Amino acid sequence: MLPKSARTILLRLHLWLALTFGSVFVALGLTGSIISWMPELDRALNPALFNTVHQTHLAEPFRAEMAQAALDALTANPAYGRPRQLMLPASTADVITAWYPARSVSGKSAFSQDWSRQVMLDPVTLEVKGERNCGQYGISRRLLIPTMYHLHRYVLLGEIGKTVIAVSGIMLVLMSLIGLFLWLPKPNWKALRQALTLNLAATPAAINFRLHRMLGFFALPVLLLLGFSGAYFNQPQWILPVVGKVLPVTQTRKSGDANVPPGQHITVVQAMLIAQGVFPHARISRLGLPSGSATVYEIRLRQPQEMHSGDGASRVSVDAGSGRIFRVADPLQGQAGDRFLAWLFPLHSGIAFGITGRIFISCFGLVPLILMLTGWRMWRKRK
Repeated sequence: MLPKSARTILLRLHLWLALTFGSVFVALGLTGSIISWMPELDRALNPALFNTVHQTHLAEPFRAEMAQAALDALTANPAYGRPRQLMLPASTADVITAWYPARSVSGKSAFSQDWSRQVMLDPVTLEVKGERNCGQYGISRRLLIPTMYHLHRYVLLGEIGKTVIAVSGIMLVLMSLIGLFLWLPKPNWKALRQALTLNLAATPAAINFRLHRMLGFFALPVLLLLGFSGAYFNQPQWILPVVGKVLPVTQTRKSGDANVPPGQHITVVQAMLIAQGVFPHARISRLGLPSGSATVYEIRLRQPQEMHSGDGASRVSVDAGSGRIFRVADPLQGQAGDRFLAWLFPLHSGIAFGITGRIFISCFGLVPLILMLTGWRMWRKRK
């Protein structure tokens, strides 16, 4: 039990943090509930973009040839040209998604969001199924789910939004810890039982107060995880030094050999086979192509044992000129800090525990709203 003076200070700080950041926490919780099902919702809303008539599993050698064929087809088409990244499907039931350099909005400011052109192709016929501008906000069928993602990731404020979310994540951690100290009951079983249960026979004000305390206590581990991981995703340079003080983290480097003429690049097939040699049983999910000053193929893979479903978190950087491997990120074999950081997204999104975890996270998205409403009622009663 805290001294009265300390409790008063913490209570005021908890209140002002809630008043300042509460609406952000609620927006992030609700949008997080939606984007927990982002692939399924996007496909349901836009079947013409994402559905194909083919149902064939893709072997890795064919995947490399498919990527090369898609790149050649797009590059030869003046309507599209060479993309900067290809997202490769797990089977021919899904589309290839080509990403192009961002299109800046007119009158761009620090709060503007760049657009990335997405072009979807049938993996077998290489027919262009459609396109959209990811980063352009709207409530149309094509833009709704990307808008929900950008609201969750940037609060629709562009690069400034990443700082807002990172600061909000740190404040969520601080606010949750303060809530824990305010929750601490007197050191006896009766007080502890009252702090962990809800008496529905009590007055509405008492039920509201106990619900806020009890829900905040049980939600504490997840709130700490979401706040910390949200800060890391948006401003990793703030978090990495902190993690590095506790756990060893591998220092990464992303530059390849400079001034490689485009005609002397190794092919997509060669780069993918080199990456496949590092992770023989992994599925290649993304292919970042050399462009401008970036003279590397950034290849992302998913190993069967990874908790990170979908695209995976394994990475291989291959020099576009020499074919030299100069960076490998293995979430299963890295240092303790690397493995800790690799776990953050699967836990944050719930995919670490499959469909059960995603259901939990989507339901948990309502918790900030409930805490805000119960906290607001307590504040209004005191006022």
